Amino acid sequence: MSRAYPETRETQRPLLIAIAGASGSGKTTLAEEIARELEGTHFHLDHYYRDLSHLDAKERQWQNFDHPDQLEHELLIEHLRELAEGRSIDRPTYDFATHTRVGGRTERVCEPHVLLIDGIFALHWPEVRALAALTVYVDTPDEICYERRLRRDVRERGRAPEQVAEHYRATVRPMAEQFVRPSARWADLVADGTSSLDWSVEQVLSTLRTRGLLSLTAEEEPLGFS
Repeated sequence: MSRAYPETRETQRPLLIAIAGASGSGKTTLAEEIARELEGTHFHLDHYYRDLSHLDAKERQWQNFDHPDQLEHELLIEHLRELAEGRSIDRPTYDFATHTRVGGRTERVCEPHVLLIDGIFALHWPEVRALAALTVYVDTPDEICYERRLRRDVRERGRAPEQVAEHYRATVRPMAEQFVRPSARWADLVADGTSSLDWSVEQVLSTLRTRGLLSLTAEEEPLGFS
């Protein structure tokens, strides 16, 4: 299959794509696959959760991590603006098991030619939306989101199933209804989170082509990007 490349633009700035959706919607899977297809950089907003090391372990567990104020959006927006200008940044590193940032440790994100912004609040802040050439919302029924969230939090983040269930009932679902699902109105494209991954990827790539943001030529390297 021919590989798609970012189209050369006069500004020669990176192409930013913002992908949002409720927790467990499949947005991260989609963002990772598009990043692979376009040889871009996957940029997850979860690394910008505020450091809670000043709280004891029990207090941290019951914070409302599904409210946008839990993310240090000022730093996030500053970093995205730097990346949009083609500059590198040092992204914080977050430990999901302890709800703290790893002190003294950052991850270098070099100037990307394509940046996939991925997170439940990727379409929440107007400053982030303004930087994106394409905004995508992944729409998935709540019951499927919960099943996926349960598997992820138990396997990857060391949470007990009972804790995941209570957290989902108390904050995840209501915050999704209040903040995340309404952000679909800002999306240029709404993808079905229950459809095949290949189809969702093709929808995004097709939209980018239609907007003149992707080249159909696979033989030549894109100009103006390093």
